[in-house]
Amino acid sequence: MNNKTSWIEELKEKRMTYGLSQNKLAVASGITRQYLSDIENEKAIPTEQVKTALLDSLERFNPDNPLEMLFDYVRIRFPTDNVEKIIEEILHLNIDYMIHEDFGYYSYPEHYRFGDIMIMASYDITKGVLLELKGKGCRQYENFLLAQHRSWYDFFTDCLEVDGVFKRLDLAINDKVGILDIPELARKSEQEECISVFRTFKNYRSGELVHRDEKSDMGNTLYIGSLKSEVYFCVYEKDYEQFIKNDIPLEDAEVKNRFEIRLKNDRATHAIQDLLAHRNVEKTAFEIINRYIRFADKDITKRRSQWQTSERWEWFIGKNRGELRLTTKPEPYSYERTLNWLRHQVAPTLKVVSILDVLNETDIIPTMIRDANLTEKHEKLIEQQNLAVEDVIV
Repeated sequence: MNNKTSWIEELKEKRMTYGLSQNKLAVASGITRQYLSDIENEKAIPTEQVKTALLDSLERFNPDNPLEMLFDYVRIRFPTDNVEKIIEEILHLNIDYMIHEDFGYYSYPEHYRFGDIMIMASYDITKGVLLELKGKGCRQYENFLLAQHRSWYDFFTDCLEVDGVFKRLDLAINDKVGILDIPELARKSEQEECISVFRTFKNYRSGELVHRDEKSDMGNTLYIGSLKSEVYFCVYEKDYEQFIKNDIPLEDAEVKNRFEIRLKNDRATHAIQDLLAHRNVEKTAFEIINRYIRFADKDITKRRSQWQTSERWEWFIGKNRGELRLTTKPEPYSYERTLNWLRHQVAPTLKVVSILDVLNETDIIPTMIRDANLTEKHEKLIEQQNLAVEDVIV
């Protein structure tokens, strides 16, 4: 079998495995059923553009979890001034291995941290203890949850049992096969084909829905709803982000797009309660999305509320795809961020001095390193990097 026919056999096999008719795949790819039939029977040779459209459309019907959900931001306030109790009894981490510094964020006077796991502390009981896990912090804490034989559900339950107040929760839906088309959603927004019940969306035509091209090479980012409200959405092309940050080719990106549900205060609490009650992320996530937005196809003969939901949006919210599942991507804490800083900010200068050392027959760099004094913070960083996960958890 040559390369020209192998992809056709793969196309046919996958189409039948996915339970997809020729007509459905043809419509999704923008060609006729007869043309697809001719391609599969090798009576027609498609252009590269048609071939790409067929393969991309086929993967949107992949039943094997084309979408996955991650917790990508967690901020919880605990009504106590006992920071050690929160760290050891809720996070189940050993406070002795955390770096303590006499400054904090959000007007807290001090904080403890292990990598990107941040705990702000205050002796003011009205401020309490504040836990903040951003994206990297969530991934790092998942590494500890795995070692503790606990799940996010277990952790959130423990937080609620000590009256933890959820201040922010971001649910990130990863679109791994390109179900969403961010430029298309942006165009639909501009053409009034996004039907929303956001209160701040009443001036829709004046731009409450924002298509923000942050940089020409950063892909498209779409914000839906006011960033100051308790719920809004952010949709962006994750593959472009990974290309810029990590130089990963677009075609090799594991995740094509990301849809983030950003919740604050009561909205975050309600989402957690629903997740714990039903243990069904599909239900929780899409009930939130469907309550606020719907992308439709304009039909000037009907009222906007009666416009048909666009086919691609129907794929995203549940039609012809596998069930959305909660996943984890545990990552151990590493000093990659420090290495990146050294690589970009310090290494060029070190290289210059090293060359001068050779030319001048001096040893400035080795002497500087030998005579450098490490603070307690530096020693704690070294300790954190050499600890086994089992040593940190309690």
